[in-house]
Order: sequence, then C-alpha cells, then structure tokens
Amino acid sequence: MARVSQEHLDARRRQILDGAARCFARNGFHATSMQDVLKEVDLSAGAVYRYFSGKDELIAAIAAEVLGEVRAAFGEVTRQSPPPPLDELVGSVLGRMLGIWSSLTVDGQPGFPRLIMQVWAEVARNEELAAITRNGYEALQAGWVQVVREYQESGVMRPDIPAEHVTRTVIATVQGFIAQQSLFGPAPVEVLQDGLRALMSMSDTRTAS
Repeated sequence: MARVSQEHLDARRRQILDGAARCFARNGFHATSMQDVLKEVDLSAGAVYRYFSGKDELIAAIAAEVLGEVRAAFGEVTRQSPPPPLDELVGSVLGRMLGIWSSLTVDGQPGFPRLIMQVWAEVARNEELAAITRNGYEALQAGWVQVVREYQESGVMRPDIPAEHVTRTVIATVQGFIAQQSLFGPAPVEVLQDGLRALMSMSDTRTAS
C-alpha cells in the first residue's frame, strides 16, 4: 500500500480546519456538532477523527493557529528599526490577518471577526483554550511593550506613561475594531488607521495648576 504523502496529510488537515472554522463562524461553537463539521468538509468520521479527537480539539487548533498568525504578522512588521508609526503598524498586522482569513465568509460577509468573537466567548468556559489564549496574549503583549519603548526612546511618544498601559490600550483598540466588525458589519482597516492618526495628532493643552 502506497504511503500517504505529508503534503496530502497537511492538505486534509487544512481542509478540516477550514470547514470547522466556517461552521463555527456561522453557528457558533455550541450550536455546531461534529456531524455538522463532517457534512461541511464532506469526509467520513474516521477521516476527521484521524486528525482531531473532537470539537474541543478543533477549537483549540483554530485558536492556536490564529494566535500564531498574529505573532508572525507582528514579528514581521516590527523587525524594522525603528518600528513604523503606530497607525501603519496596526494597519499592517490587522490587514494581514484579515487577508489570511479572507476566504472565510458567512452569508457573503467576512467570517473572521465572528470566529474571533466565538473564541473569546469560549475562553470563559474552556481551560485549555484559556491557556492557549493567555500564552498568545502574553507573547503579543511582550512584543508590543518593546515597540512602545522604542517609540518612547526615539521621542515620538511621551515617555512618562508605562509601556504596559499603552500596550493594553492598543490591543484593546484592535480587539474592539474586530468586535465592531462582527456586530455591525465590515469596515476597512483604513478606518481604524484614520482614527489612530487623529488621536495621535492631539496636543495636550492642559496646563499644570
């Protein structure tokens, strides 16, 4: 019997993950059964269970993949020294993420924001997923802290605000933009970039009393 190539195994795993992601984005984790996934990918139970033991493992694999892609995109952009302006950096990372998942659609709308919302909601009840998400967030946070410190050292950002506080705010802004897309419909990354540019242009007119 001929051995199955690694390329075939990787392609089949990709097929299953993509199909599961479509199901989860469309109906949510709890309303999606393994039967739904089998129907979506048009494979037998044996073919799917060869790669994943069940729905929880599929969810964890998708979450780990998304976080890995975020770290890779962020790392690629921040190899520049000094790093690009904040609005460009955020736009590059988020734009790359949305581009990678552009084929994931639900009723003609981008499915990635809906999938991310499902992951965030699941974190509260799934300890394994919470650990994956926490590890990914901590790695991303450490990278952002370094970038913020470079901004501060180069004089483009005020140095008296803790880098950790700036980091949490930037990550929260991106998370909020993704949540808005899920709740209210898609918007181009340029909308977020324009908003950041406007905020970055503000001058502090307060005077010390």
